[in-house]
Amino acid sequence: MLPDQKTIENLVEVITREIMHVLAEQKNRQLNPIIDLCKIECVDNLCVKTCFDKAGEVIDAGAERLSSTLGGIPTNANIANLIDHTLLKPEATAEQVTQLCSEALQYGFASVCVNPTHVKLCAQLLRGSKVKVCAVIGFPLGATLPEIKVYETQFALQDGATEVDMVINIGALKAKNLELVARDIRGVVKTAHAGSALVKVIIEAALLTDEEKTIACLVAKEAGADYVKTSTGFSSGGATVHDVTLMRQVVGPGMGIKAAGGIKTREDAAQMVKAGATRIGASASVKIVGDGKLAASPTQSE
Repeated sequence: MLPDQKTIENLVEVITREIMHVLAEQKNRQLNPIIDLCKIECVDNLCVKTCFDKAGEVIDAGAERLSSTLGGIPTNANIANLIDHTLLKPEATAEQVTQLCSEALQYGFASVCVNPTHVKLCAQLLRGSKVKVCAVIGFPLGATLPEIKVYETQFALQDGATEVDMVINIGALKAKNLELVARDIRGVVKTAHAGSALVKVIIEAALLTDEEKTIACLVAKEAGADYVKTSTGFSSGGATVHDVTLMRQVVGPGMGIKAAGGIKTREDAAQMVKAGATRIGASASVKIVGDGKLAASPTQSE
């Protein structure tokens, strides 16, 4: 059976991009002899190119197609407006979640970030305010099926979430199964965007090499995500300046980056913002804003 016209067009697009990548690599080797190796990963319509120097450091990365996303770099320098006030511990109670929402309103945080079971309560408590409700999806391991993540996203949106932070399939990424990683992200993005919700993709950077971080960020960008996020806070490490800097270099200026995990002070947060973060995920949010002296005034109804 002959392939249809769309399939042929897709194949031509991929082949053309591969040829362009080869020519560009040859030119780069002539102009930049310090580049030791460039790798190209292509799956369907997704091609990721990563270049390394002789020391193994990532020095260039890119993808041909740019995604149109809802995210962006905020212009307001108020640190409170960049914080996702977070409570994800398994023993969290409704009373603690209520307190979380109260603090978010008081200090003007960007959102509250909670497990899906608490979304409906947060949406009720924050109704009419500017504080968003963020639900985590596939949290914290990312190993659930793509269809389950879509289902979880659907319910979170129905309960009132306007942002979702999803964990990628980390094992699939490390196994170079980019088709599964892209499908995993794309399913959540398609569902969330249909409900006008933002998607932040957690790559769990502490478990990845720089090459894997680069590929994860580019796959997330190509799949249409609005942000890439460093960490769940439940793994072997949290956000680092190195990782945020690398992620910003990879995704460029137009995509959001969320630094999360281990951010305890205003200085920690400021370092992440300086490195390129546009959101901060923290449970120590009140401490970060410094007793409210540098925080926003209580959020008014829209």
